[in-house]
Parts: sequence; C-alpha cells; structure tokens
Amino acid sequence: MTLAEELERLADLHARGLLTADEFQQAKQAVLNRTAASPTVKIQRSLQYLRRSTRDPVLGGVCAGLAESTSLPAWLWRTLFVMLAISAGVGIVLYLVLWALIPPDTIPEP
Repeated sequence: MTLAEELERLADLHARGLLTADEFQQAKQAVLNRTAASPTVKIQRSLQYLRRSTRDPVLGGVCAGLAESTSLPAWLWRTLFVMLAISAGVGIVLYLVLWALIPPDTIPEP
C-alpha cells in the first residue's frame, strides 16, 4: 500500500466517524514517520548499533557483527573479506581497521 493510499484510507475512516480527530492525527503521524526513514537514515541506525559479535566470532567477530546489523549473512561478509584480502591485501587492512574501531558486543547470551 502506498503512502497516498494509506492516508486516503485514514481520511475515509475519519470521515465515516470511525476515527476521532486525535486518533486520525496520531495515525497520520505514524504513517508519515514510518515512511520518512530514508535509506541513509536506516544505514546510520544500523551503524549506530554495530558491534563485534561475541556469539559467532571466527576471528574477531567483525563479519558476524556486520551480519547482525545488516541483512547479509556472515558467510557472505567473510567471503567478501577473503576476496578483498586475495586482491592486494585490502581485506586484511579493512578487517583490522574495523576490528579496532567497532566495539565488542557486551550483551551476554541467555
């Protein structure tokens, strides 16, 4: 459902008396806020919560941490770093930089 369709549906519910004016405004704000998150904002939020994983570390937990904060699996991140390491050693340097900059996940597993 598009933004216009959702807003039209809310306006229809309000016009039929199924939503009060306050409920309509709250629902409208919720729809607008939900769609306002741009891809850049989503990336910034993911990076804000980026941590090195202590649940699935192979070397330092960087790839597992990236997997937890993105939609890509850890094996894909590991493959990417290996491919970059094979080509001119960039993957090794990048991995070490990320390992130094990303804080470890300190939440214990239940």
